[in-house]
Parts: sequence; structure tokens; C-alpha cells
Amino acid sequence: MEKMHLFKTLFVLLILSSVQIRAQKKPNVIVFLVDDLGYKDLGYTGSLFYETPNIDKIANEGVIFNNGYSAASNCAPSRACLLSGQNTPRHGIYTVKSSERGNSKSRKIIPIPNTLVLPNRVQSLGDLFKSHGYRTISLGKWHVGDSPLTQGFDENIAGCEMGNPGRNGYFSPYNVPLESKIENEYLTDRLTSEAISFIDRNQQNPFFIYLSYYSVHSPLITKRDLLEKYTHKTKSPGQANANYAGMIETVDNNMGKLLKALKQTGVLENTMIIFTSDNGGVRKTSHQDPLRSGKGSYYEGGIRVPFFIYWKGTILGQRKSSLPVVNMDIYATCKDLVDDNSSQVCDGRSLLPLILKDKELPIRPLFWHFPIYLESHVGKDDQARDVLFRTRPGTVVRYGDWKLHYYYEDNAMELYNLASDIGETNDLKDQYPEKCLELYTMIKDWRNNLDAPIPVKQNPDYSTVFERNLIKNRTSKL
Repeated sequence: MEKMHLFKTLFVLLILSSVQIRAQKKPNVIVFLVDDLGYKDLGYTGSLFYETPNIDKIANEGVIFNNGYSAASNCAPSRACLLSGQNTPRHGIYTVKSSERGNSKSRKIIPIPNTLVLPNRVQSLGDLFKSHGYRTISLGKWHVGDSPLTQGFDENIAGCEMGNPGRNGYFSPYNVPLESKIENEYLTDRLTSEAISFIDRNQQNPFFIYLSYYSVHSPLITKRDLLEKYTHKTKSPGQANANYAGMIETVDNNMGKLLKALKQTGVLENTMIIFTSDNGGVRKTSHQDPLRSGKGSYYEGGIRVPFFIYWKGTILGQRKSSLPVVNMDIYATCKDLVDDNSSQVCDGRSLLPLILKDKELPIRPLFWHFPIYLESHVGKDDQARDVLFRTRPGTVVRYGDWKLHYYYEDNAMELYNLASDIGETNDLKDQYPEKCLELYTMIKDWRNNLDAPIPVKQNPDYSTVFERNLIKNRTSKL
């Protein structure tokens, strides 16, 4: 009897030890980032034209953030914010290339100069995970420097300074630094196969994958069978581009491949997947109605994006949160996950209490600072403030349901209540001057805390007559 009791005791201790070892194993993390994917470009967010069954399935098994935001309205600054956890004034990346966009004679003030490269002094997500013993890989679009290898990534597949794959670049031979393996290979498929290979090689190691597709950025080009499929499918208002639809389905198919690989290698339940887009959708390609405008704008269509976290068996899934979150929270969440105590300032906050314990997080203000110009692509259909620019220099704050746009050219404000007016069509600044003052005070205090640069110098090239005539000319052509 004593031997039997001893055997049972040892068996229980062995089981407990095994459970403890599994519990202590570091979780893998995958950031699944799609380029220029609009808020309404997925099935679970309301599209009736695009088909995304794999993404919809895991979104609905995870935590969906209905008020998910990018930290900037176009590629490079948003990615810099995601990778660093820091808002634009800290790293100085506000746009792609020059901040002096559009005709100089129509710019009243001189924009703040733009930074093109995320400094190596900044601890990126790659650095963060590498310092905690993770194997790290960046696949696809980098766009904040020449290579992710200087930012803590062990491997780089196709990442460089390019913001899109170039002419015909989705099919091999590629324009990005990547040798094709098979003829007429599709870039999104290849990036996923490289990610799966990385998983196969690192089943016994904790890993971090930054899977940053060039899709669905232009040039819009898809596979022949998908083009045929969506050409003949019933269109939705504002969503009718067959090439774009095929690109979205290809991204979705590759999400399915990735999940299958995680399951087959036995690491799915130890892997947290964070899904989002780098900015809002391109208005001329896909409408996000009722959200106003699109990429390049700081109305909702330019910065609100799909955002969910999936972790099979660990987080309490099938939840939808209305809490406003921003992609800088990804860095803070990962920092919390690995129990990192480094001193780098992080402007996001960890979402782990919410996704792991369903703990309610307090409302906080979210800020977007864009002391620059971004020219219009399609005039009035951009749904911007005017037909010349998608963005004029300004700062935006969202606090609760309220959102204030402040512009530096003329000190103008626009105030919206997103609970009743998600399309930002009814400017309430005259009805609620005290709310404008409250939110503008938040902006001023935030700018001071971050020492955010403010464009104040007048542009000597500016001409009121030229700008007025240019607006009149473009408006007449609409």
C-alpha cells in the first residue's frame, strides 16, 4: 500500500511539474499586419462583397475592438508607432517622403520636416522580444528604414525602404529583395510560406513573427481565377473592385494556412495573434461608409481599422469591446506579456488585463499629431476638409465619444460626437464651446508633455488668390 501511495504521489507531482513547465513556457506572438485594409473591408466588419471566412472565424473567437485605431493615417508613421509604441512626435515620422506635399502656393504654413527612418536608439518590437530570448522575423513591408535587421530581427524576408512592391511586383520575379522560388509566384503566398518555415524551425523556441504584407496596397493585382470570380460577383456600393477583392481573399486564405501550420506544429494554443491594418482604406479603391474619408485623412475612415486579438485556449473569446484602442497598445501589450522592465517611454497601454481577465480599462484620450500636408487624390470624393488636401496640419483628440480636430493654418476646430455621428457630418463646435475648450486644453497639455513640434512659420510661396482659383477649378471638374 505504501508503494502504491508513493507511486500516486510521484505521478501527481510529475503531472503538476509538467503543467508548471507548460505554464512557464513563453508564449509566441504574431502581429498580422495588412497594408491599407479599410475598417469595412472584412466580412466581420460589414462587407458584403469581400470574402474573409478565416479572418472572420478567429476574430469572432477572440476579442474584437470595434474602436480600433492606427496611430497615423498613412503607412510609415503608423508602422513606426506600432513598432516603437511611441506617438509621432517622439520619432518624427509623420508621412512618407517629404512633408511638403501638394502645391506650395496652396500651403499657408511650412510643415514640420519629416523623418524617414526609425532610429536604432528606439527599442522596436524586434528588440523587445529578442532581449527576452525570442527568435524574431520580419516578413514583408518594413518602410521605416533599409532593413529590420538593425531593429532586433534575426531574419528579414523582403523588407526594405519600399512602401509597395512596385510595378507588377506581386508576381515573381519580384522588385523587393526576394528571390522567387517558382514561376509566377504570388508575393503574399510566398511571405506566408516563409512564415510557416520559420515556425517549423522554431517549434521549441519562443518566437515573434511580424507578418507585414504588402497587400492590399496598390498596385492592385490579383490571381486570374479570383479576378474572374469577383468580376462576376454582385457589387456593393463603394466596394466593387475585383482586383482588390481578390487580394483580400488571398490574405484571408493565407491566414487559414498560417493557422493550420500553428495547429499542426502544436503551438497554436501558445501563440497570441494580433490582427490589424496600418491605416484606413484608400477611398478611391474601397469606401468605408458610414465612416468619412479614407487613407491620409484623420476623419474616421482614415484611422479606424480592423483590430482583434486571438489566443486559443487562453483568452476568453467571443467578445466585442467598444473601448477605443490604438496600435501603440500592441507594443505595451507585448511588453507586459514578457514582463519587460526597460525604461523606454511607451505611449500605448497594455490590453492584457482586458483580454485575459476581462478587466474594464478606464477611458483615456487618444491623440493624433500631423503637422504636415497630404495632397488630395480624388478631390471632393476624398471627403476631406477641402478638395486640395486629405490632410492639412493639425492635431486630433478623441476622448470618450467626443472628437476634436484642430487646424494650425487658421486655428479652426471641428467637434463631433461619434456616438450619434460616426460619419462626422455634424460639426457641434458652436453648440458645445465648453467641450471644444476642454478637448483643446487636452491637446495643448499633451503637446507640451511630448514637446511636439508645431508648424507656425508662414510659407512665402503661399497665394490666397492661387489657392482660391485652384479650389474653384478642381471643384468645377467634379
